[in-house]
Amino acid sequence: MLSVIGNINDFESEKKLAAYFGIVPRVSISNETLHSSRITKLGSKLGRTTLVQCTLIAKRYSPYLENFYQRIRAKKGTGKAIIATAKKLLGIIYKTLKNNWEFEDFPNFVIK
Repeated sequence: MLSVIGNINDFESEKKLAAYFGIVPRVSISNETLHSSRITKLGSKLGRTTLVQCTLIAKRYSPYLENFYQRIRAKKGTGKAIIATAKKLLGIIYKTLKNNWEFEDFPNFVIK
């Protein structure tokens, strides 16, 4: 993940990092109609795949991510829930790198 991200200071926000990984919705604008569809898949395929695989493992051990995943899954289905949870995990990774956090207990988000 760190090799794909590189220097975290190159990204102004976690939204820009998510766009770099290609896990943001594609948006089409025609006249006054706004339509969102599947993810853009721009960026590193290896990074996106690694992020999704890390998300599948992290949600097993983190009640916070598991509850978020289950809430989205009930509304929108499994595929969209995994991507939404991956985006949430990427936001946690962004904040951790940006603020130099060290976790004592990651599943419960206890910072040293």
